[in-house]
Amino acid sequence: MPACCSCSDVFQYETTKVTRIQSMNYGTIKWFFHVIVFSYVSFALVSDKLYQRKEPVISSVHTKVKGIAEVKEEIVENGVKKLVHSVFDTADYTFPLQGNSFFVMTNFLKTEGQEQRLCPEYPTRRTLCSSDRGCKKGWMDPQSKGIQTGRCVVYEGNRKTCEVSAWCPIEAVGEAPRPALLNSAENFTVLIKNNIDFPGHNYTTRNILPGLNITCTFHKTQNPQCPIFRLGDIFRETGDNFSDVAIQGGIMGIEIYWDCNLDRWFHHCRPKYSFRRLDDKTTNVSLYPGYNFRYAKYYKENNVEKRTLIKVFGIRFDILVFGTTLKYVSFVDESHIRMVNQKLLGRSLQDVKGQEVPRPAMDFTDLSKLPLALHDPPPIPGQPGEMQPLREEATPRSRDSPVWCQCGSCLPSQLPKSHRCLEELCCRKKPGACITTSELFRKLVLSRHILQFLLLYQEPLLALDVDSTNSRLRHCAYRCYATWRFGSQDMADFAILPSCCRWRIRKEFPKSEGQYSGFKSPY
Repeated sequence: MPACCSCSDVFQYETTKVTRIQSMNYGTIKWFFHVIVFSYVSFALVSDKLYQRKEPVISSVHTKVKGIAEVKEEIVENGVKKLVHSVFDTADYTFPLQGNSFFVMTNFLKTEGQEQRLCPEYPTRRTLCSSDRGCKKGWMDPQSKGIQTGRCVVYEGNRKTCEVSAWCPIEAVGEAPRPALLNSAENFTVLIKNNIDFPGHNYTTRNILPGLNITCTFHKTQNPQCPIFRLGDIFRETGDNFSDVAIQGGIMGIEIYWDCNLDRWFHHCRPKYSFRRLDDKTTNVSLYPGYNFRYAKYYKENNVEKRTLIKVFGIRFDILVFGTTLKYVSFVDESHIRMVNQKLLGRSLQDVKGQEVPRPAMDFTDLSKLPLALHDPPPIPGQPGEMQPLREEATPRSRDSPVWCQCGSCLPSQLPKSHRCLEELCCRKKPGACITTSELFRKLVLSRHILQFLLLYQEPLLALDVDSTNSRLRHCAYRCYATWRFGSQDMADFAILPSCCRWRIRKEFPKSEGQYSGFKSPY
């Protein structure tokens, strides 16, 4: 039986003994795994859409369609069929619509010389009759073209239909011409002007870039920023044939997605265009296939008002605009991340509370899938062999350190006075040591060896010439810090770097001119 504990055992104190082994093999293995972990964090981040926040974008769209089409129509004049050639320009085939939409006519049916009088209805199952008893005076069928008089009259040959008071002759129920009369409309082009505004960030821009070549045409890879679109190319992007859709019409969506990052070093706000067929493609089984409507052109002949009724088939283009702006900040002395979702103008980022969101959990269980065999260079003499945690004492405050700085290592912004608040952010919420003094910061953010590896990992044939090396390493270091501190790629893309970290990176990889653009303010 085990001996009973004595009273003296209560006052015993146990501690863990640490043994430091000077071994090249063990040291190499240790740094090998450090590099693997860092590389995994950089290239295999967790994607978590729950942390995204979308700000409603205010958008205005204006379109201009251009193109000329030759139309060949077969008409009957005095009992003789004639082939008439017509030229259709923008005023003929485009129609104004409400909202961010425009319509292009591709096919049509005409009923000419209509005037208001009495005439037989067009023969259908609902309008055929054999006597007056089959017609009801004053009846207005929603499917009919007029008001019944109560009489059954001859339409043609032995067929009789109910007489109506309407625009006569009644429009015939016919199939749309094949091929479409304006089949050449696939060569028409449309210029889309899109202005957007993010009210929460006081940011306004447009999709037409300065110095735009007005002869350009949109291409998904060769010219993705051109706002001029060929109609046939739009349908080709969705896998549809313009000539087939042009017969009975359809609805096409043009999606403009503004992927805006309003942060300092990665500022960009450019539209991305995509296309989506919105109507039912299975026209053979649809009850009402395609897209069509009717309109009339009125005129007077011998002092009698007449009209030409036109049933128009065509394509309605709906322009759908989406946009997001996200901003996240992280303090080293807080376990959560702050999502800034309010207007920043006039307030320092250091003072903005924002919404607290959990920091994404890191998953290092699948490192074996990363094909990496890289050894860090030998340690620098005098440097400690083990990575040390961030010390608790505060960094001595620099003479240039602004009042909002809590770590003593921040520097004033180079932006104009009205926009400096956008860069007034420290690595800490409360006074304490700067994160740039952490050895982790040196290993994960400032290591030239690792940064060069990351650049070459992405572009194996990248030429790191003398002039561009520091610029590339500096921006890579920015990305490494955002990845390290924010974890999720969705959050890292919209992360804001603290002033102390930004200036420490600039000191390590300086710009030859000494002037940095900083946050390219959109205000």
